[in-house]
Amino acid sequence: QVQLVESGGGLVQTGGSLRLSCAVSGLTFSRATMGWFRQAPGKEREFVAAIDRNGITTESTDSVAGRFTISRDNAKDTVYLQMNSLKPEDTAVYYCAARFGPPQYAFWGQGTQVTVSS
Repeated sequence: QVQLVESGGGLVQTGGSLRLSCAVSGLTFSRATMGWFRQAPGKEREFVAAIDRNGITTESTDSVAGRFTISRDNAKDTVYLQMNSLKPEDTAVYYCAARFGPPQYAFWGQGTQVTVSS
């Protein structure tokens, strides 16, 4: 059974930092491209960042570039999202996801809430 379990969300003030983790089981993590997405209230889910299976190539959406960093530890089957300089508009439920080929992510976690107060 495939499981993606996010953790690390919470309430933080503007300018603060959080580190999200996503522990993965039930699939060959080292062969998966991993991504982070988020969904704010009343909005569609949006892409945040992704990392290739080797942890060499990353990409992120413009709104988080320079503030968020995605990384992974294939020995621990875990992907991370370091979020710095948080803004109220970063408030959302954050989801991790896994895919083995383009374009769709086939496996999703349950999400973790991030709330940034102004």
